[in-house]
Amino acid sequence: MIASLTLPAPAKLNRMLHIVGRREDGYHSLQTLFQIIDFCDNITFTPRRDGEIHLKNAVSGVDHDDNLIVRAARLLQQYSGTHLGITLDVEKHLPMGGGLGGGSSNAATVLVGLNHIWRLGLSLNALAELGLQLGADVPVFVHGHTAWAEGVGEQLTPVTLDAPWFVIIHPGISVSTPSVFQDPQLTRDSRPITMARALQGGAQEWRNDCEAVVKKRYPPIAEALDWLEQYAPSCLTGTGACLFAAFKTQQAAQAIAQLSAKRWPTWVAHGLHTSPLHDDLGYFTKALGN
Repeated sequence: MIASLTLPAPAKLNRMLHIVGRREDGYHSLQTLFQIIDFCDNITFTPRRDGEIHLKNAVSGVDHDDNLIVRAARLLQQYSGTHLGITLDVEKHLPMGGGLGGGSSNAATVLVGLNHIWRLGLSLNALAELGLQLGADVPVFVHGHTAWAEGVGEQLTPVTLDAPWFVIIHPGISVSTPSVFQDPQLTRDSRPITMARALQGGAQEWRNDCEAVVKKRYPPIAEALDWLEQYAPSCLTGTGACLFAAFKTQQAAQAIAQLSAKRWPTWVAHGLHTSPLHDDLGYFTKALGN
């Protein structure tokens, strides 16, 4: 076995998010465009032969066994029947609860990484099905491609979007996703559109149906959105709290980010077509001759 391996867990942005209905199970039917970006957590894997799953740097206030990273490792261990274990060390950069998919991406990186380290040979489809048990956003990170998504976000079709530079702002507050989706004023009946229309329409078709409710419930998010809107069309990702705007060049994005950083935590990230997780894992696999 390898001594250790460090893999990225990238963030995503919802370039658009339409809510087109509410299902009988209480979940909402969505249409969204997921874009992978080069803003990442990093997870270091150290194999164990004793079968133990250990997370070195547990999140404050979250029980070790309830952590999504640990749950992902145990789910794969139980599914595969392997007797191997793992020690996981997470270097966090993505803000928790920011709408960037950090927890789901961490879980996906664990599934994909352990499939390689434990030599399980499972397909990405099988890993994505397992990941769906952990969260609706996990499959897009498992497949690792910018995608059009429907259902609760698990019905994925790979697409190629533009790859601009993004300014991402976190207004410094937490958003309750259940509260947003339970809000009686939330738009739940957007007219479904085709993937082709969404891609051809671009920004004219792209909006986030959660945004109006979130802005009303969380004035700091409304303030940040209004501020960023001065410089470029801006949008909430997921239910927030993060928001973003796209710029054609890194220089233009960095100029706005310098202004934003005087008031809020701010990052500049580049849009990607494929996940750095798969890029890095492919490199390691080639280097090892596997």
